[in-house]
Amino acid sequence: MIDFENDIVRSLEALRNGGTILYPTDTIWGLGCDATDAAAVKKIYDLKQRDEAKSLVVLMADVKDLIKYLASPP
Repeated sequence: MIDFENDIVRSLEALRNGGTILYPTDTIWGLGCDATDAAAVKKIYDLKQRDEAKSLVVLMADVKDLIKYLASPP
């Protein structure tokens, strides 16, 4: 359990500092970053060699979090 907790702490540090993380999903591994950090999102597009015209998935803890971003989108 200690390694898992350390992984979480290190992942949060990476996210807060504009980094990227690799995380497991139910079928494959995902690349993640802080979706509110434009430079970090660009890193994901670059790593995936993905056209910026294509969207990415944004994960949120609660459906209420949508209001924060949809009420006044950037």
